[in-house]
Amino acid sequence: MLSVGLTGGIGSGKSEVSRRLAEHGAVVVDADAAAREVVEPGTPGLAEVVAEFGDEVLRPDGSLDRERLGSIVFADEERRARLNAIVHPRVGERMRELVEQAPPDAIVVYDVPLIAENGLAGMYDLVVVVDAPVEEQVRRLTERRGMTEADARARIAAQATRERRLEIADRVIDNSGSLERLAEQVDELWAELKRRADLGGAR
Repeated sequence: MLSVGLTGGIGSGKSEVSRRLAEHGAVVVDADAAAREVVEPGTPGLAEVVAEFGDEVLRPDGSLDRERLGSIVFADEERRARLNAIVHPRVGERMRELVEQAPPDAIVVYDVPLIAENGLAGMYDLVVVVDAPVEEQVRRLTERRGMTEADARARIAAQATRERRLEIADRVIDNSGSLERLAEQVDELWAELKRRADLGGAR
């Protein structure tokens, strides 16, 4: 089993790369999807989040208002750390469950936003960073997700710097251009991952 850490800043296009790798045949384990699962209505995770942050982070239907919670924690490092202490252990456990279900010869892509921030690079055979200029990230977040520019910049600032992510990269996918160029790079990456898997994961 070849383990690949896939990371990138918010608005970098990491999810698009992840989707294309899945189409090629990768087993994608998505940390964000796991993070949503562990705070679904009725879960102990959601109960603990509400105990910490109050009913104001719930929508009328009882689900987590992720935008409201995000506006709280991205403005306050201490509160963000408290949220992470609740969610991250549960996410890690859920991701381990998903990997255990994968075939033994799978290429497993861990789609994880915070590899650089949490010092996780050493956990993977290869770390792939999806890179885009900060101004392009801001444009995508404001135009595609409807964020204000101030909110977009706050989200970017709460993550590792672009330089810090590039320091941990074994491979970089430049997503500052067209979707066609992105697809070419993903195809090239997949071919390399297949070769590595055939060689037993050697770098």
